[in-house]
Amino acid sequence: MSTDRRRLAEWLRYDVRISVLAFLAGLPGVGVALILLWTGAYTPRLQWTLSLLLLLGWGVGTLVLRERLIRPLQVLSNLLAGLREGDYSIRARGTGANDPLGLAFMEVNALEEILREQRLGAVEAEALLRKVMAEIDVAIFAFDDQDALQLVNRAGERLLGRSADRLRGRLASELRLRDVLAGPAPRTVDVSFPGGSGRWEVRRSVVRQEGLPLKLLVLSDLSRALREEERMMWQRLVRVLSHEINNSLAPIKSIAGSLQTLTGKGLADHELNEDLSRGLRVIQTRAEGLGRFMSSYATLARLPAPELEPVALGPLVERVASLETRVEVVVEEGPELVVHADGDQLEQALINLIRNAADASLETGGGVTVRWLRRAGQTHLIVEDEGPGIADASNLFVPFYTTKQGGSGIGLVLSRQIAEGHGGSLVLEGRGSEPGARARLTLPMAGTDSRTEARDRREGGA
Repeated sequence: MSTDRRRLAEWLRYDVRISVLAFLAGLPGVGVALILLWTGAYTPRLQWTLSLLLLLGWGVGTLVLRERLIRPLQVLSNLLAGLREGDYSIRARGTGANDPLGLAFMEVNALEEILREQRLGAVEAEALLRKVMAEIDVAIFAFDDQDALQLVNRAGERLLGRSADRLRGRLASELRLRDVLAGPAPRTVDVSFPGGSGRWEVRRSVVRQEGLPLKLLVLSDLSRALREEERMMWQRLVRVLSHEINNSLAPIKSIAGSLQTLTGKGLADHELNEDLSRGLRVIQTRAEGLGRFMSSYATLARLPAPELEPVALGPLVERVASLETRVEVVVEEGPELVVHADGDQLEQALINLIRNAADASLETGGGVTVRWLRRAGQTHLIVEDEGPGIADASNLFVPFYTTKQGGSGIGLVLSRQIAEGHGGSLVLEGRGSEPGARARLTLPMAGTDSRTEARDRREGGA
């Protein structure tokens, strides 16, 4: 039964039906011609010759007619198959608008051109979207209906401190994103992540990929913008204070010097001259100290943009660590890393961090440890102390705030400003169960090596 059906299906094929119809179309004419040929007064040799020619012409005509009907359909089929496969280089030739077949070919060519332009536009739009997602300074995540991460951009990798390959497929609860994935949106939350902490704006929406819905989560860091506004406010304040106080200090210093010169000429009682000279020296010394005081604050407002160049991190850390002689500074060997940074500014930031760590360790008789590593395409420079820890974390980066005798209160602020000027960050945190504090300065990498990066992933981070 199945054999009969297959045979029937073969006979019902379009090309077979065309062949049969072409054969039947010529059958009446050939039959009449043969009857007239064989009933006429012709020699047998002529009858056989003409009969063979007539039958041969009948067969050739059937094949030609079949070919002329089937070939255009095969061309159209190949064109449509190419369109389905995304190949827009195949074109129908010999087309014209004078016949229906030529018109069909022209329409297919026009459709191919439209689809090619649309495909090119879609590829360019997708490339642009991927580039924007990679470069935008906003963390973007996409989760499926099981709350498993499917997409993450470069900012999201930095925020979570892992590469996309290690993040993809993880649940939102494992990534500490379940709370921000639920609840009202948009809203502002205070959350701490491995790559940064502070205030974040949460936005959510739904997108589709290959027909499946994905929950899109967007986290915008508001802390940096708020700190930038705060820094600009302090810059304006420092400029005003510097102008006004310097205008007062200059004449005070000048008058104090003049009076001290006059007292040396013996114009008044010796005892009075001595007291007056002592007081003027105090005034002069205080004026000079106040000038130095305001000059150190003014560095916040005058910090220039970093001049980036390749900087080898290991030698720089060794050099800065050797400057601190009050406590023992241990430099742990790390990978050979190169960062694009302003060497002078980075050195100043590291000096401030090591000096703060040494000040804290002096209170407990501990030491300071400096190390660095690479993780998720970033360089982490870590300074740890064995001091009493962080007492008031809310005021760590407030300009002018200090708990040290004679401190200026700008060391940490200046260090964070340098880090953010390089596209990085500075975070101060406790060491968990161990005493002391940890300063983590993060900078972008100048380049990556796959073998070194794989080794750093195995080593992990602090």
